[in-house]
Amino acid sequence: MSKAAQFFELYTGKIRPELQKQLGISNIMQVPKVDKIVLNIGCKEAVRDSRALKLVRKVLTNIAGQTSVNTYARNSIAGFKLREGMPIGAKVTLRGKQMYVFLEKLISLALPKVRDFRGLNDKIDGRGGYNIGVREWNIFPEAEAAAGEKLYGLNVSINTTAKTDEHTRALLASFGMPFKKKNQDKKRS
Repeated sequence: MSKAAQFFELYTGKIRPELQKQLGISNIMQVPKVDKIVLNIGCKEAVRDSRALKLVRKVLTNIAGQTSVNTYARNSIAGFKLREGMPIGAKVTLRGKQMYVFLEKLISLALPKVRDFRGLNDKIDGRGGYNIGVREWNIFPEAEAAAGEKLYGLNVSINTTAKTDEHTRALLASFGMPFKKKNQDKKRS
């Protein structure tokens, strides 16, 4: 059984029935699930040097296991020497098997490598989406070998079918997403 099949089987066999009971949902098809994961990297050096964007796309492709595409500037900004339509970053959208492989890699391999990690913020966007900002891409094993000296941050956007923030939080927590404990924030204040 492949890694993607293992993580998907965990969801269908264990997590989904538990969530149905926990959230009080009568129909199994209404239980929230992960819909897609979007990885996005902005590369300001691409304005001056197109080779920087090639490196970003190569590493993002290695991290995601799927070919990335360029993102382009929507507006011209003279102060940044940026013209409309210039490539300024890369993104990749993961669905299906690749999505579950990446989600497992993020939770079990990448997040534990973050320095001074105290948990993720549990703020949800109100529509079933959750965003994680990663400061350095070298927390992923594939980026360490390919990138060399250059480090970029990336945004991980996890979109779910959940209708409320509580359902989204419960779904991600059941996968093992390491959210901050409520009393940690109060102790530091």
